[in-house]
Formats: sequence, C-alpha cells, structure tokens
Amino acid sequence: MVQVLTRRRALIASAACMAAPAAFAQTSWPSRPIKMIVPGPPGGAMDNLLRIIQLPLQEALKQPMVMDFKPGANSIIGMDSVAKAQPDGYTFLITPSSAVAINPIILDKMPLDTQKDLMPVAQFGTGGILLVANPASNIKTLQDMVKYAQANPGKLSYGSWGNGSTGHLVMEGIKKQFGVSITHIPYKTTAQEITDLIAGTLPVGFTDIASPLPHIKAGKLTALGVSGSIRAPALPSLPTLSEQGFKFDADGWFGIFAPASTPPEIVNRMNAEIGKILAREDIKQKFAAQNMTLPAYKTSAQFAATVKNDVSAWQQMAKGANLKMD
Repeated sequence: MVQVLTRRRALIASAACMAAPAAFAQTSWPSRPIKMIVPGPPGGAMDNLLRIIQLPLQEALKQPMVMDFKPGANSIIGMDSVAKAQPDGYTFLITPSSAVAINPIILDKMPLDTQKDLMPVAQFGTGGILLVANPASNIKTLQDMVKYAQANPGKLSYGSWGNGSTGHLVMEGIKKQFGVSITHIPYKTTAQEITDLIAGTLPVGFTDIASPLPHIKAGKLTALGVSGSIRAPALPSLPTLSEQGFKFDADGWFGIFAPASTPPEIVNRMNAEIGKILAREDIKQKFAAQNMTLPAYKTSAQFAATVKNDVSAWQQMAKGANLKMD
C-alpha cells in the first residue's frame, strides 16, 4: 500500500511539474517588449491612431510597445510578416479593413490567407474615407463630380493611396453605378496624393479620414462626402456618400491582429485591455479629433465575425465593379 501511495504522489508531482511551465507561460505574458507591425509610413493614419492607445496599453501590460513600420503593397508586406511571425504574443499587426477584406478579393496572388493566417484580436476606430477635391475644380458634392464626368467623358482623374485600396474600390463602384469614366491615379502614400490635390494637379481623390482635415478647414481642399453609414465626427455637416445616392454604406475600420496560432489566453487578454482603454472618455475624444468613432466593444470572436461579413460585402462591390488585379 505504501508503495502504491508513493507512486501516486510521484505521478501527481510529475504532472504538476509538467503543467507548471504552461501555467507560468500564460500568467507571465508579457515578459518582454511587444512589437506592433504598422504596414504604413510613420505619421500616417495607422501610426496616429495606434499612438492614442500606445501609452495606456503599455501601462496595462507593463511592457513597452515598439512600432515596426513596414509600408508597401497596400499593407501586404506588413501583414505577411505578422502571418509568418512566431505566435507567441510578441508580434501584432494594426491594419485597415481594406487590407484584410479587399486584398484577397481583387488580387489573384497573395502570400497569405488573411482569414486563416491572421487572428482577429480587437477592432478600434470606425469610419469611412473622404472624397475631396481641389477648390478650383468647382466640384463640391458627389453629384457635382458625377455631372462633370458625364459631361466630360475621360477628362476627370482621381487619386487613391494605391491599387486595391478602399478609395480605389469605392470610386470604381461609383463609376459603375453612375456610368461615368474617371481615370485612376494610384499613389504610394496619402501624403503624396494630398500634395497633388492641394497643388491642383489632381482634381479629386479619396483619402483617409484624418489626414486632409487641416487642409479642409483651411479652405485648401473641399470635402465632397464620406463613405460608410455614419457622418464623420469632425465634419458633422458633411453628408455621407450614401446620403448623396451612392448605394453602398459598409464602414471601414482599423483592427489589431496576431499570427493565427497565438494562444487564446493572450488574444483575450489583449482584447480586454484594448476594450478598457477604448471605453475611456479621453480616448474617445482623441479618436474623434482624428475624425474616427469608436465601435461598441467586441470580443475577438465578434470582431472575427465582422471581418467575415465585411469580406462578403466588399466582394459583392468588387464583382459589381468588375475590379480584379494581378
């Protein structure tokens, strides 16, 4: 009997020792700095929004959060680096909805599967994109632009921040619905596009929700409308494009993602901490200053459902516009 009890105790002790590292790994995360991949340039929309939550998130996790900028290929370079990173909770991605939901629809060749290789962690920042014009164009509304394009076939051009961007897809949807011809001029960055819009070498263009605000307020650019289902917080009198007759109102968003096999305990912890930060009134005000609203809190599973639904919505848009790229 003594021998049996001794053996049982040994087995229990052994099992406890085996479980200890796993339990320690879960409770000790994070134990070193966290890398956040930003698939855009410093000072861009993603960088600016991420910096709003950077300090409070560092305080909550008690570890520094290091920005790693990997711009290019409509966010694909940065996304791919996260998809291939170790799923240990020390590499995350911030990305717009366009990169996750639209790239797989319009590109035949992708180095990753955005819905299989990336784990949705948290959604933050909801808002559309802005359609703006140079004041000298005398285009002040969506209908002004459509009427000009109808009267001057092939003479109007527009800019976006790249082939396959949300701006590219939305304008192609507008062209399809209203039967107009407008030439696309893709830019590497929104900053370059805005420079040409202000100079007048580009008459109209889609930009992110925040970058053109100072220029709109200074009268250097005219805001024509905002995509999505809600008006922009900093431009409450500006009608949405759907209010002006464009039959599409899917909202854009920014989200945090992790490599697909990241432990759920880490994903849920990161989601919970971001949720607490976004509930703060001072954080809401900072997002509003960037012309973004904050969605109701979503778990990582609820955010994953949003991603899935948006892929379907944008896919229908892409098919309707006959938009496909190599």
